[in-house]
Amino acid sequence: MAKLRLTRTISIPSLSSSSYLAQSHIVSVSPKPLALIPSLLSPKLHFSNSPIPTIVFPRLFSIRASVSSSPAPQIPHSLKSFDGDVQPYLSCSMPYRRLRVAVLLSGGVDSSVALRLLHAAGHACTAFYLKIWFQEDFENFWSECPWEDDLKYAKAVCDQIEVPLEVVHLTDEYWKNVVSYIIDEYRCGRTPNPDVLCNTRIKFGAFMDAISSMKFDYVASGHYANVVHSCTDPMNASSVLELSQDMVKDQTYFLSHLSPAQLKQLIFPLGCISKEEVRKLATIFDLPNKDRKDSQGICFLGKIKFSEFVARHIGEREGIILEADTGDFLGMHRGFWFYTIGQRQGLRLPGGPWYVVEKDIKNNVVFVSRNYYSSDKRRRIFRVGSLKWLSGLPPNQTSNLQCKVRHGPGFYDCNLNMEAGEGSDEDVAVVQLSEDDQGLAAGQFAAFYKGKSCLGSGVILESWDDQGFPVCPKALEIAQMEDKSLLGKPVKIKVKPEASVSEPQLNMEQRSSHIAAAKRPRQESQGKVILRFPMNWLQKLREKWLRIF
Repeated sequence: MAKLRLTRTISIPSLSSSSYLAQSHIVSVSPKPLALIPSLLSPKLHFSNSPIPTIVFPRLFSIRASVSSSPAPQIPHSLKSFDGDVQPYLSCSMPYRRLRVAVLLSGGVDSSVALRLLHAAGHACTAFYLKIWFQEDFENFWSECPWEDDLKYAKAVCDQIEVPLEVVHLTDEYWKNVVSYIIDEYRCGRTPNPDVLCNTRIKFGAFMDAISSMKFDYVASGHYANVVHSCTDPMNASSVLELSQDMVKDQTYFLSHLSPAQLKQLIFPLGCISKEEVRKLATIFDLPNKDRKDSQGICFLGKIKFSEFVARHIGEREGIILEADTGDFLGMHRGFWFYTIGQRQGLRLPGGPWYVVEKDIKNNVVFVSRNYYSSDKRRRIFRVGSLKWLSGLPPNQTSNLQCKVRHGPGFYDCNLNMEAGEGSDEDVAVVQLSEDDQGLAAGQFAAFYKGKSCLGSGVILESWDDQGFPVCPKALEIAQMEDKSLLGKPVKIKVKPEASVSEPQLNMEQRSSHIAAAKRPRQESQGKVILRFPMNWLQKLREKWLRIF
C-alpha cells in the first residue's frame, strides 16, 4: 500500500519569526482510509542542514482523520481584502459560491495571487506545498536547501490571511512516476516533457489521491488556463479546458493530457487575467514575494543543470557527430541522450549555426546540419499516440483544428486522421500541419484545439513520413562502422559560404507573410480572438529550453 508523508506547518512564537513547526504524518493513499492508529511517539526536535528547526511527530493516520485535526479555514466577510476593488478579477474564481478549495502553493507569485483571489471570492481555502526536491541525491550540487525559500514565502503568504498550510511529501511518487520515465525516454532517444507529466501524475494525480477523503470541492493552482464547468449537469457533463486571456503565458499545453475526471475538479483563478495584472495584484496585495522572479527550468532540479542530472543518472558515452548532408566527421559528443531534434546550443562546432537533425540511437551517432531551415526539408506530417481527450471521447470533427507542438502562443492549423494502433488497442492519429516545423521531436506532446477549447493531446511518435530530414547515404554508412577510430581526425569545418541562405535570411517572402499573419487577429467561435504567431519566431523561445543541455 502506497504511503505519503504530510506535514502541517505553523508558526512557533517562541522561536525566531522565520522558524516553523512541522508535524509529519504518514498518510495512506488507499481508496479506503485506514483507522487512526492510537499510538503516538514522543516528539523529537530535529535539526537538519536547514536553519529551520522542526519538531516532528511521527504517526500513522488516514487523511480523513486529518480533517478533524485541522483548524477550520477562515471565511472572509468581504470581497475587498485590500485598498482596491478585487471584484473584476474574480470571474475565474467561482465567486458568490462558498466552496472548500485545496490550493497548490509553490511560493511563487502566480500561485500566491491565485490563493488571494480565491480567498477574496469567499472560499474556505487550505494551501498545500508539494515537496519533491531530491536533496539527498544532489547534496553536492547545493550550497543551501533549494526548497527552503519556497516554503518560507508560501508560509508568509498564508500568514497574511490566516490560511492553513500543509506540506505534502511526494518525492518518492515523483521519482517513480515522472523522473524514472524521463530517464527511460532519454535512454531511448526521445525527448519527454516533464511539465506535462508532473501535472497529470503528481499535482493533479498523486496529490488528488492523497486528499480525496478530505472532501474539498475543488483543487486550484496558479496555472494560466480556464476551466468551464457545467451549471446544469455538473455531475455528468464534461468540463471544458479553455485558453487563458494571456496567450503568451497560456499553459493549456501543459494541462492537455489530463483526464476528464481530473479536469472536473480544477479551478484556475488566473485564467481570466494577464501576467501583467497578476504582478499588479501582487503589489496591491503587498505579497511578501511580489518582487520574486518567475521560476525557470524543471521543477525538481532547482539550480541543477539538466545536463548534470542526465549525466548522473544515465552517464556519458562518447560518440561521433556527422554532417547529415555530406557525411563529414565533425567532432565528438558525450552521448546522444544529451541532444534533441532542433537543438542548436551545446554542439560546440565552428562555422554554424548547426542544428541536430537526426540521431542514430543504436550506434550513438548525432547528425547535424546547417541547412535545417531549407524549404525542401519538410516536416509537417507526423503521428501521435497515447491520446487523451478531455471530453473522454475523440472529437467528432478532425479537420480544421489547431495544434500546438510546444508551449507558446503559436498554433498550426491541422487535420487529424484517426487510425488503430499497431499491435494494441490504442488509437494513433496522423497529424498534418498547415506549414513546416523543424523542431518536432519524438516524446514531446502535440495538443489539439478547436477555437479557444483544448480538446486533448498525444505523444509524438518516432514514425515520420518520407519528408523527414534526409541523411545522405555516406553519413548512414559511416554511422554503422564498428571501429570509428578509423575515421581519424575531424575535418576542418569551412565557414558557410555567404551565398548559402541562412535561417534568418531564408524565404523572406514566407517570413513576411508570417509576420503579417501574426498581426491579423483570427476570429474564433463565441467571439474570442486568438493571435497567430509565426512558428519560426518561436524557435528562439524553444532554444531557451534547449540551453539546459
